Amino acid sequence: MFEAFIVLCALTTGATPASDGPGNACRSALLPGHRASSEAACMAFLGGPLPDWTRQPAIRPSIPFCSDQIPRPLSVSEVAPGVFVHEGKVEEVSPDNAGDIANLGFVIGDTSVAVIDAGSSRQIAEVLYAAIRTVTEKPISHLVLTHMHPDHVMGAAVFREAGATIVGAATLPRALADRAETYNENTRRDMGDRAFLGTTIVMPDRLVEGGMQIDLGRRRLVLQTWPTAHTTNDLTVLDADTGMLFAGDLLFDRHTPSLDGSLIGWLAVLDDMKTLDARRVVPGHGRPLLPFPDALEPEKRYLDTLARDTRAAIAAGSPLSAATKGIAAGERENWRLFDLYNPRNATTAYTELEWE
Repeated sequence: MFEAFIVLCALTTGATPASDGPGNACRSALLPGHRASSEAACMAFLGGPLPDWTRQPAIRPSIPFCSDQIPRPLSVSEVAPGVFVHEGKVEEVSPDNAGDIANLGFVIGDTSVAVIDAGSSRQIAEVLYAAIRTVTEKPISHLVLTHMHPDHVMGAAVFREAGATIVGAATLPRALADRAETYNENTRRDMGDRAFLGTTIVMPDRLVEGGMQIDLGRRRLVLQTWPTAHTTNDLTVLDADTGMLFAGDLLFDRHTPSLDGSLIGWLAVLDDMKTLDARRVVPGHGRPLLPFPDALEPEKRYLDTLARDTRAAIAAGSPLSAATKGIAAGERENWRLFDLYNPRNATTAYTELEWE
């Protein structure tokens, strides 16, 4: 099969589209929606306008072309019939990992495919798209975004171009709009110009408030939004056929949880999640398949400890600067990236709980 591509270069480096390679800020970007069995048929699809992001001021694009040299697909595992998951690295975004730090997935029905989360960049989403195409030629009808954080949403444009409706919580657009400039700047800085090329934030097409179901053809996905917890816009996806739950970052495994919403709310949501008719769960970070609801317990223990220690520091009159050094310190050996995330969590928890 042939796909359409365009070589992109960052104008700030002086590189040109003819010099695509690992040593400069150029890369070949995949353009979904032009897939065909021959180069001629693929090229025939390229007559229409290119996506708006190819005209960004900081990008120099080549003339589009078609090739059967598809990029190496993102690695995925079939964790249940028709349910595929990619395991992201438990790391911070860097040029070495190109932003591949979140668990991503897709579910295949009789008539179409739904993708759950889009990764940190266009580049990650392109190779997730390539992975889907190694498994099925069915149309990609939906992309579900579990929450606002860059490692889950920044590749969304790829799936819109592939024909998907982007779905998110009703509170997601405002959260993305408020943070778009910061997310773009920080992600570009952390992964480098080359990996970031072509990345642009897009808003969801369809909003969920409470619950919604998606029919993929004899395959039903149950979407549910939650009160403020990890963020203000958390959403879970349950495959009713297999009992597989995509929890997004409401659940962390091995990776220190990241509090960007409400500690009290998160603890309450974890209790409420136990009532879901799920048998196994895919966390937003960590091992890609865990038993449910048992997998919630380590995170609940950490958050309980965070709350208990924070309340004790407040009751003792400890100032925030001193309190963050000791809050939840007993959990350090249980989590990766602890010294990066726990001080932030302690600060957020202290700010919330001092007003109880």
